[in-house]
Amino acid sequence: MLKRKCDQCNSPATHHSVEIIKGQKIEKHLCDAHAAEAGLAIKAVHTPINELLTNFVKVRSGGAAQETVCEHCGLRFSEFRESSLLGCQSCYTAFEEQLGPLLERAHEGGTHHLGKVPRRAGAGQERQQHLLRMRKRLAEAVDCEDYELAVRLRDDIRGIEEQPE
Repeated sequence: MLKRKCDQCNSPATHHSVEIIKGQKIEKHLCDAHAAEAGLAIKAVHTPINELLTNFVKVRSGGAAQETVCEHCGLRFSEFRESSLLGCQSCYTAFEEQLGPLLERAHEGGTHHLGKVPRRAGAGQERQQHLLRMRKRLAEAVDCEDYELAVRLRDDIRGIEEQPE
């Protein structure tokens, strides 16, 4: 997100408003002092949610953890969180631990690309469907805490994946 400056001075803007007057969109970006002069400053009674969440994460993780930085492009994970844009392909590796849960949530738990198989692939499609069913059974076995079945399914899946198509 782009950091805005106050319309009346060079301080960071902390108050933003948008008004539509006679079809014209008028945006105002003011610092605390100029917002108070304009009568826009409202005293915050509650702590902002982003500050609460940041403090919660710091407490739960045992303080401020060292921030991850991509060695290739220099992007910090906090910058990614603000813009939702990665800097290069190496960012996927650098931020793998943090991106994993985000991608799982975005793709309803999926972590591997299953994709479509071309019709001409024939047996390959059946293989993909079989693997898909086995992974689903594996997830169900883990959920039911049937670890013996889960280990067998995991080994079977690995065996199938290692076979040439």
